[in-house]
Amino acid sequence: MNSNSQAFQDLFALSLFGNNGTYVEIGAHKPVKNSNTYKLEVEHGWKGFSIEFDSRLKRFWEKHPERKNIVYWDNALNFNYKDAVISNNLPTHINYLSCDIEPAENTFTALKKIIEEGITFDCITFEHDLYQSTKDFNKTAIEFLKSYGYKIAVTDVFYKIPENHFETWFVNEGIDFPTQQYNDWINTIK
Repeated sequence: MNSNSQAFQDLFALSLFGNNGTYVEIGAHKPVKNSNTYKLEVEHGWKGFSIEFDSRLKRFWEKHPERKNIVYWDNALNFNYKDAVISNNLPTHINYLSCDIEPAENTFTALKKIIEEGITFDCITFEHDLYQSTKDFNKTAIEFLKSYGYKIAVTDVFYKIPENHFETWFVNEGIDFPTQQYNDWINTIK
């Protein structure tokens, strides 16, 4: 299982849509290691854009010219997603949204903003950091996304420590994908 993501998020998107998909990445961080979009863009021809607030990370991106899709060095909480979709010649229905900034409250605020701007997705990986949060943004995101036509695809996503659930993955309710535990999903891609 060749993945650049922390918990195989890139393989989740690839398993659903294959080559030449579209993405929006909220929280780009570094361009290769633990990147949810490196493999999609560089190896599978996906188009999209990323948002990253920490401009100190630009130096890492400058060392990877294979990353041609744009990174906006901006604040995801007040970013105009609709304008970015239009200026990047993307449809308002995107295959994959990666939503991972800190803290979980900000991740949810950014998720809410992009959804309320009218952009829809086939799948979403949402980092809620439940294992270290005092507020349950997992439950908040589930309730919010359900009201917009999404359902849980993969629950209890963890990295290394099975008790430390940090993400939930969603799909558009029109996609035939049964809800499953992360451990069970991992077995399907081995």
